[in-house]
Parts: sequence; structure tokens; C-alpha cells
Amino acid sequence: MRAFPTLLLGWLATGFAAALGSIVGNAAGTRGLQVGAVAGGVLGLLGAVVAARRLGWLPREEARGAFVGGVIGFAVAVPITLTHMGTPVIPVLSCALAGIGTLLGAGVARGWARSGSSSRS
Repeated sequence: MRAFPTLLLGWLATGFAAALGSIVGNAAGTRGLQVGAVAGGVLGLLGAVVAARRLGWLPREEARGAFVGGVIGFAVAVPITLTHMGTPVIPVLSCALAGIGTLLGAGVARGWARSGSSSRS
């Protein structure tokens, strides 16, 4: 696995898609802005995992774990972002949690694959 490019891709794609989702959702008011940001972020993360998989940065068997880990990291980032909307730095940095979660999820998936294959031997 190419960890650093995968981390950056997860971070940037999630943050960019969350920003786009919030712009689109803003037409429906504050609640729409938040829902749009979350939906956009999750879709951006999915796109990042698919892209990392196709680029060969993420093994196929780790992709599902990477996505789940990324969603968990993004779920941690959302309340941090919402409470610090007045600053430009914290929302951008909090999206790094999605990238970090992607790597952690891939690592957990790798561990499960290893333990599963060794018990079958």
C-alpha cells in the first residue's frame, strides 16, 4: 500500500466533496448545508478509495476496511468542523481524520486478512 498518497487522496477528496455538498445543500437552509456536506464527504471518500484501488495504491482486500475507517474518521471530523466554522484552518485539518481513518481501516482489514488466512492453513 502507498500510505502517503492514499492519506492525501482521502483527505483532499473528502474535504473537497464535503465543501461542494455544503454549497449544493445550502439551498435548503442550514440543515441542508450540513446534510449536503456529510453526504458529499462520504461520496468523496468513496471516490478516493475507488481511485486509490484503481491506481494500485490500495490492495483490493483492504478497500472495504479503508472506506469504513475513513467514514469513522470523517464522523469524528464533522462535529469538530461544525464547532470551528469561524476559522479556516480547523475544518480543513479535521478532514485529515478521514484520510487517517482510511489508513487505519486498511490496516485493520490487512490484519483480519492475515489472521483469517493463517487459521485456514
